[in-house]
Amino acid sequence: MDHAPGVPDVFDPRTYAAGVPHARYRILRDHHPVAWQAEPEVLGWPAGPGFWAVTRHADVVRVLRDHAGYSSHLGATQIRDPAPADLPFIRRTMLNQDPPDHGRLRRMLARAFTPARVDAFEGRVRERARRLLAAARDAAVDGSVEVVGAITDEYALLGLADLMGVPAADRGLLLEWTVRIIGYQDPEDAPPPRLGPDGVPLDPRSPALLGEMFDYARELAAAKRARPADDLMSVLARAELAEGELEMFFFLLTVAGNDTVRSAAPGGLLALARAPEAARRLAAGLVPVDRAVDELLRVHPPVLSFRRTATRDTVLAGRRIRAGDKVVVFHASANHDERVFADPGRIDLGRSPNPHVSFGDGPHVCLGAHFARLQLRVLHEEWRAALPPPELTGEPKRLVSNFINGITRLPLRVSGRCG
Repeated sequence: MDHAPGVPDVFDPRTYAAGVPHARYRILRDHHPVAWQAEPEVLGWPAGPGFWAVTRHADVVRVLRDHAGYSSHLGATQIRDPAPADLPFIRRTMLNQDPPDHGRLRRMLARAFTPARVDAFEGRVRERARRLLAAARDAAVDGSVEVVGAITDEYALLGLADLMGVPAADRGLLLEWTVRIIGYQDPEDAPPPRLGPDGVPLDPRSPALLGEMFDYARELAAAKRARPADDLMSVLARAELAEGELEMFFFLLTVAGNDTVRSAAPGGLLALARAPEAARRLAAGLVPVDRAVDELLRVHPPVLSFRRTATRDTVLAGRRIRAGDKVVVFHASANHDERVFADPGRIDLGRSPNPHVSFGDGPHVCLGAHFARLQLRVLHEEWRAALPPPELTGEPKRLVSNFINGITRLPLRVSGRCG
């Protein structure tokens, strides 16, 4: 099935390199809230069968909450279908399971990911933010610095590594693995894909490409059993896990845990740079930082889309969906739905209520949302104390991806009077 006439394409990952396609999303929300999208070959990745794009807030929430009708397990949670041989492996991660199996794994991880354990890291997170911001200011050229490389990548990476208990010498590996898995659609952000025997690029989620990460996870777990500490890997290393579950937890924490803040931090700074009055209000302490963080998450959700697979024939927003069809929710569109958010194109740092879906909804709502919010709040508090409101000094560069709302380059002014 091809695109219907007048239905804009929101699949092509190259579209997102120019910015989130809000004008296209609005056309879909207003006229085609559940719209069929073709899935042609792009950037060397094979064509797929197509999918339904869900763009209104109410429908996105409905899909995310209805795990019985829209499965995370059947075809996993990214738009592109995994290779059939890889699917059983990919299904083993918590992200790609449905209740009740998902609930068992989530409860196990939640016991390690307690709010008290997360909150205990605030002092360390704040100290790191201060150090990175001061170093960026000192290294600035003509008052400007590229903040992704100088601040936000390392800030996200080291916060996660502390929480997981990854030794300092090994922390660069987490970023290397994240870039390889998350940035695979971007020819400049990830290494060239490895090809399978058929000449088709190997899926970055494939076990053939995750062996190094899994070997490391097993070695780290053994070290934590011998010398436990108050970190996630120490808890998981002592838990009663089935074969392979430790490695899949490590995979999920490394990629999802790192890239949430890695995407949201520069995205929020970019949003402020493009809304100077909002940035001045935040710098002057006129809005609560926690509300500001949620508004910036609404404007720049770390994840653009998540896929489900229909378990049965159904109807959504008047469209007939067949069992086995791919159904993809678009978070960035739902967060700009005029039916829910007044004047959604305007950044209102005091917006309340703010029912954005940047951390999902339903059984798969992000387990690390509390830690992500803590890191983002601290970063903005320390930025306000040390640096002027964000101001662009060059063009940002965005990740080529229809999955992650990534910023790969963001030059900002870091000298001048603070808020």
